[in-house]
Amino acid sequence: MPAAERLVEAGRRLAAGGLVTGTSGNLSMRVGSDVLVTGSGTVLGELTSDDLTLVSSSGDVLSGELPPTSELPLHLAVYQAFPSVGAVAHAHSPSSVAVGLTHDVLPPVHYLTVRLGGVVRVADYATFGSPELAASVVAGLADRSAVLMRNHGSVAHGESVAQACERLELVEWLSDVYARAAALGTPRLLSAEELAAADATFTRLNYGRRSYTPGC
Repeated sequence: MPAAERLVEAGRRLAAGGLVTGTSGNLSMRVGSDVLVTGSGTVLGELTSDDLTLVSSSGDVLSGELPPTSELPLHLAVYQAFPSVGAVAHAHSPSSVAVGLTHDVLPPVHYLTVRLGGVVRVADYATFGSPELAASVVAGLADRSAVLMRNHGSVAHGESVAQACERLELVEWLSDVYARAAALGTPRLLSAEELAAADATFTRLNYGRRSYTPGC
């Protein structure tokens, strides 16, 4: 499937899952040494190939009718910091935003936490589109594939845009589970030892490249 079609499909997937509304959220993927990214002000649920812009690794526009998303510095910073990353997804999904407003990490309420590299951090707040925000997100992603953003949303990366979206969906699911549990009482959190055991089991079962949809 061409890169543009994959981004369009991913945008519609996030919108259908309720992770983005209106013009919130953005996507990108590597195309050779360049980056294909959603244009500024685009609605992911109505995305078409005309809404995508190709930029160089330094952010110069190479083709496209729209200026790139205002979060381009964040996307480019992630690619520069993590050369193996093939795609980046960002959303303002409700439960992820709520946890980022109230916590420094997403508490480990479920063993699927390990599929994101460990306990998900909350990156320090900075103005959207700023170099400071990009640096904060990169720091939060160290040894992780997802991060929450204070007073903002969430970011996930992957080898493909489908994997980046899957991880973003997992962050939102874990955030929602935690929020629901916290409304009922004090959630029991998994210990470092329990998380390590879950990670070892995933490795033993060779789940590394398989889907880890909740309930697997």
